[in-house]
Amino acid sequence: MATRWKRTLPPPDRPRDRTGTGGDGLRIDKWLWFARLCKTRSLAATLVAAGEITLNDHPVTRPAQPVRVGDRIDLPVGNGRHRRRVSVLALAERRGPAAEAQQLYCELEFRRVPALPPAEE
Repeated sequence: MATRWKRTLPPPDRPRDRTGTGGDGLRIDKWLWFARLCKTRSLAATLVAAGEITLNDHPVTRPAQPVRVGDRIDLPVGNGRHRRRVSVLALAERRGPAAEAQQLYCELEFRRVPALPPAEE
């Protein structure tokens, strides 16, 4: 006889975790999208997978890397000629309006990336 599996729910005294990280933060791709620093969540995941994002001065390559309050995130802006450093002030449960998204981070630095010198022939 086949075994039937039942879907288990968390105990009633513990709320369900909606952050996607098991309760200790929020996925970095979701946070970047919620904070409106990336236009789409798939763009955020692509930037993370490409190693363009740093979390606390360490390159991140997993979109599921958890972000916590107090972390510093460094990311490219526009066509990559500028970099932006922000500090995480809060975690969100949804992608809200721009005014709500701006409450999630504090701008620490916005700098221009020096252009590469022309290649010698």
